Amino acid sequence: MGRQRGTGIGGGNDEREQTLNQLLTEMDGFEGNTGIIVIAATNRPDVLDTALLRPGRFDRQVIVDYPDLKGRKGILEVHARNKKLATDISLEAIARRTPGFTGADLANLLNEAAILTARRRKEAMTMAEVNDAIDRVVAGMEGTPLIDSKNKRLIAYHEVGHAIVGTVLKDHDPVQKVTLIPRGQAKGLTWFTPDEDQGLVTRNQILARITATLGGRAAEEEVFGDSEVTTGASSDLQKVTSSLGKW
Repeated sequence: MGRQRGTGIGGGNDEREQTLNQLLTEMDGFEGNTGIIVIAATNRPDVLDTALLRPGRFDRQVIVDYPDLKGRKGILEVHARNKKLATDISLEAIARRTPGFTGADLANLLNEAAILTARRRKEAMTMAEVNDAIDRVVAGMEGTPLIDSKNKRLIAYHEVGHAIVGTVLKDHDPVQKVTLIPRGQAKGLTWFTPDEDQGLVTRNQILARITATLGGRAAEEEVFGDSEVTTGASSDLQKVTSSLGKW
């Protein structure tokens, strides 16, 4: 209802625009009502009518961004109250592994971990279930494990290439996990976890990420030769292109 006026099908006679006009009139503040606060929320502030944001109307804006490390830990504490946790569970470690997660994502994460705990007939949730739940939320459902074959060796060296290059680079995030279990469209995955929430990224960090991303293809060339390089690096090349655009 608060979208920019003049974009409706019926022009000024559009019912939505008439409702918005009435709302703006009621919010002008000519009546002697005091102690009344009107609160609204939106995830599309870019399409709001500018008249809604003028003084006396919705003139105080509070930006609700993704929670930081402290916020994620607090959210996890709330959603973990009704779940039986093993002694090895560290909510701070979970919060560090989940940068960019919203409150709903964190609630879903613990619910997925609880489901895995029940399926495995465990008395309490452990970090194994939490880590598997994070992998599922981020990368998708677990696929059929690869059988021992040439393809599995190619994928293994590809992922190890990411891990080694990311480890030796000073400005790269530390390696969290390397796996050959397929998830989503990926046949293997290498996880990197930042030490802290990053609002800004430096040139050296971008260059380190580009280098580590290309480490998988470099490992294939080094071990198997140019003729055996696979198409597994296609998504890596897309990530590099995207990083160059930010650079």
